[in-house]
Amino acid sequence: MDMKFGKLIGAIDEGTSSARFIIFKAGTDEIVCMHQVTVESSYPREGWVEQSPTAIYDAVYVCIEEAVSKLKDLGGNPKDIVAIGVTNQRESVIVWDRRTGRPLHNAIIWLDNRTSSTVDKLLDGIPEEVRSKSYLQKRCGLPLSPYFSALKLRWLYDNDTKIAKTMEEGNCLVGNVDSWLIYILTGGPRNGGIHVTDVTNASRTMLMNINTLQWDDELIKFFGLPKKILPKIRSSAERYGYVKIGSLTGVEITACLGDQQAALVGQRCLQRGLCKSTFGTGAFLLCNTGNSVVYSDHGLLTTVAYQFGADSKPVYALEGSVAIAGAALSWLRDNLGLFSSTQQVEQMARMVDNVLDVYFVPAFNGLYAPYWDQNARGVICGLSEETTSEHIVRATLEAVSFQVHDILDAMKKDFGYPIAKLMVDGGMTVNTLFLQLQSDLLGIDVIRSRIAETTALGAALAAYKAIEPSFNIDNDLNQFDSTLLYKPLISSSDRESRYKKWKMAVDRSLAWESAEDLED
Repeated sequence: MDMKFGKLIGAIDEGTSSARFIIFKAGTDEIVCMHQVTVESSYPREGWVEQSPTAIYDAVYVCIEEAVSKLKDLGGNPKDIVAIGVTNQRESVIVWDRRTGRPLHNAIIWLDNRTSSTVDKLLDGIPEEVRSKSYLQKRCGLPLSPYFSALKLRWLYDNDTKIAKTMEEGNCLVGNVDSWLIYILTGGPRNGGIHVTDVTNASRTMLMNINTLQWDDELIKFFGLPKKILPKIRSSAERYGYVKIGSLTGVEITACLGDQQAALVGQRCLQRGLCKSTFGTGAFLLCNTGNSVVYSDHGLLTTVAYQFGADSKPVYALEGSVAIAGAALSWLRDNLGLFSSTQQVEQMARMVDNVLDVYFVPAFNGLYAPYWDQNARGVICGLSEETTSEHIVRATLEAVSFQVHDILDAMKKDFGYPIAKLMVDGGMTVNTLFLQLQSDLLGIDVIRSRIAETTALGAALAAYKAIEPSFNIDNDLNQFDSTLLYKPLISSSDRESRYKKWKMAVDRSLAWESAEDLED
């Protein structure tokens, strides 16, 4: 039987706000069909963010089944799907019963800030002469922060006696969202489910040695967690196991990457010095540093970018994370009622030609790179009688750009490699004014991806690479065109003046909360 679309690759993209299953023509960026389902978050207390693990899996399952149905409607054959890649929101932690497969707690999402007091307790356990948030950096590449998985696992251990008991007895399994999905899809507790993760996700836990790519006994001891509950670490592109549920039973999962690393691959930033930024709920900027582990002295993270095969050398990246990007626009819509749809943002921001000296630091749950201050809180500075909602909307777009400016400055200092352009993707990049503001305030070229689904594309390309080793991901798929290139239009003196005001606003947001306030 002829293959109408040729070989196909499926990509599971489980993000913070939604899940997708996208079917690509193998080795290309051409989407045949897709389906998307919203995943709701809950907020039990201020600073807490949770999701139902069952709802996460159910959303993925529905996406797969609906996308396969659409493929059939187009005259395609599900049997033409030769492999599946998985990409996922990172750092979000799920704990489930080894015997039943049932979650023992809601997933604690990466944005969650409940572990601020856990950070302080762990810091108190470090000898005073070496006490700092960078104490573990040479082992895992990361600072002590509520952001990372180990802190969330430690919080569960300290605050849920049932989970602590199952951890100690080895009767539970833990992982980020990738581990949970792969475990269930490959059979769960009753049909040989595989408990694995990949090097990119493991590098976000604070438990993996960034050089050996294995769980580190000293790190595990520091956090007081049992090693036996952790998944096996695999490379980002290899044969994981077969799906045993639903319409794609028998299809092999052959790739797994954290969402930001997958976007780096999807943007084809596979050469040293290439950078990308993804703008979604948060913003995440990664710079490929090649096979070298580059440690940061300026508040950035050292992470694994990808490893295509167990026998290949890993590629590393420096990363800067912005907690609040698109979420700031959602806040303006939902909390302040400045507009009813994010589609109105560009129109409102264009109604004024400047921010009238208004600067917004959206530190709702603290500031990430390069500040790493979980006690920072949001501020809007420079308000006057002339300030309108349009000025605040435009200042919000500039706030995201300034946060990226902070990260690029740190990257230049740590990496010492000239950064002349930035590849961008994600929901906010449909806003052309935002892209121009990015270029203006960064002082470099900004290039938008031709397709929106670069995260899923990265997972699909890696999945195809695992079954076709000769496939060259770094080929030219005509991903960019000149209409998607934005160049700086303002003077360097204007840029520097505005950035100086931004830094003043940041100073006002720092150390607003105390750890005691967060516990009340």
